[in-house]
Amino acid sequence: MYNKILLAADGSDHSLRSAKHAMALVRGGENPHIDIIYVVDGDKSKTDVLHYGNTDVIQSKRKEKLSPIEEMLEEKEISYEIHLKHGEPGPAIVKFANDSQYDCVVLGSRGLNQLQTMVLGSVSHKVAKRVECPVMIIK
Repeated sequence: MYNKILLAADGSDHSLRSAKHAMALVRGGENPHIDIIYVVDGDKSKTDVLHYGNTDVIQSKRKEKLSPIEEMLEEKEISYEIHLKHGEPGPAIVKFANDSQYDCVVLGSRGLNQLQTMVLGSVSHKVAKRVECPVMIIK
């Protein structure tokens, strides 16, 4: 069992599945805690500003994407904290994970094909390669 997990989430179906696995990993642990990191890349940030304009509304909309995960954690009585970060998702998650002491990092796989992965790289691959603790990638 793990006690402290970092969950990379963005509100997608992949991150909801990842959250369920993260909760199963901490179940039965001592003082289980899950930190949720949501990284907003530059393009998404610009789009949000153009679409919503108001930074309070933008923050609210971003947290709203994570509300299903929050509800699941509250239902299971697992403590959690949400961390909103800006930057490129892969390096931001790696830096955050390596700056803290986590038992495991859990994140979803976006399902890129081989060509897309080769050209773009995948966040999950970057995280798995560079994070210093165990990483679980959920398909």
